[in-house]
Amino acid sequence: MSVRILALVGSLRAGSHNRQLAEAAVKHAPEGADVVLYEGLSDIPFYNEDIDVEGNVPAAAAALREAAGTADAFLLFSPEYNGTIPAVLKNAIDWLSRPYGAGALTGKPLAVVGTAYGQFGGVWAQDEARKAAGIAGAKVLEDVKLSISESVVRFAETHPADDAEVAAQLTEVIGLIHGEATPAAA
Repeated sequence: MSVRILALVGSLRAGSHNRQLAEAAVKHAPEGADVVLYEGLSDIPFYNEDIDVEGNVPAAAAALREAAGTADAFLLFSPEYNGTIPAVLKNAIDWLSRPYGAGALTGKPLAVVGTAYGQFGGVWAQDEARKAAGIAGAKVLEDVKLSISESVVRFAETHPADDAEVAAQLTEVIGLIHGEATPAAA
């Protein structure tokens, strides 16, 4: 039975290197792992308890929760914006953390990877994403890390899926997530 890993990308830019990294993860997922790239984070309103009302949750947020509910694990791709996690990724974590104690992330394996222009590859943002996801209830795989530095140079002419080193690293990360996940009953 295949493990379904939902990929959330913290950059909305069409040419985002983190989106390309997620595309590479989809392409290079090892056998038994199905990485699904979630579309639609840009449509989700900022989390607000006033609009998170049973039967009246905004459609985009409900769709995210539904997709996350069918996932066995999560792989977050985080760029670094001003030294921290992008708002769109934090917002997704906030929506998935509710209802408190029973959100779609609760108890499921989650890893955070990413790429950024700086020399450290966005590690601060990735650390913040791990922290937020852990507080939201995810089983954060603290030792599963991949931070690719100098993305603008490294991926200027090569898609991450065509970079043999990156492909191998992503395959390893996905394999580690797969090893921690329990496939949902079919």
